[in-house]
Amino acid sequence: MTKLSVNINKIATLRNSRGGDNPNVLQAAIDCQRFGADGITVHPRPDERHIRYADVREIMPHITTEFNIEGNPTEDKFVQLVLEVKPHQVTLVPDALGQLTSNHGWDTIKEASYLRDIVSIFKKEGIRVSIFVDPVVSLAEAAFDTGTDRIELYTEHFATHYKTDKSAAIKDYTTAANAASAKGLGINAGHDLDRHNLKFFADNIPNLAEVSIGHALIADALYYGLENTIQMYKRCLHTL
Repeated sequence: MTKLSVNINKIATLRNSRGGDNPNVLQAAIDCQRFGADGITVHPRPDERHIRYADVREIMPHITTEFNIEGNPTEDKFVQLVLEVKPHQVTLVPDALGQLTSNHGWDTIKEASYLRDIVSIFKKEGIRVSIFVDPVVSLAEAAFDTGTDRIELYTEHFATHYKTDKSAAIKDYTTAANAASAKGLGINAGHDLDRHNLKFFADNIPNLAEVSIGHALIADALYYGLENTIQMYKRCLHTL
């Protein structure tokens, strides 16, 4: 069964745009779980323009499903936060400082030595590790040598080309997922997945353990309500 982890960054963005505590990020995390989310994802960035480091610390004790923290481990502050909070999963994303949103995965071949070292730090603390990768067989296979538990397939290319040729759009992802699965790696996915393309993606990716969805889901919630939207996305994953 593919799990749905709801990324609540955009709720924090709305809060920060006005100051104060409305909407309340902690309550949003609690409610997403209550409405059926299988996990909560946050991606704190150094400038704290959406999720703040204090939010992460506040949220963790209230998570009854699964807590996934995304970020760039080259930032010492991020590593220290993860080791302090000890989430169920950390997803390593090679974001540049000030980057608007994630736009590429790790080169697991060139950066194998660094990734092995950082993955081992988290795994020693019992934290499951996932590495953000592009849908390239060689990179998916090389991720195994870093010691990671899972890869997260970066799905922007799929989402961009889904409307014009969905069969072509999914091909590299299916191939990369099969290669990673053959190595014993778990498969996660995220970025620009939405209620229109999610079912097709999930139906064509073998052993898909988890999808992390934020922007599209929160945008849909403005029209359909948060509880209903989470249920809609779970139906795309055949989990209802």
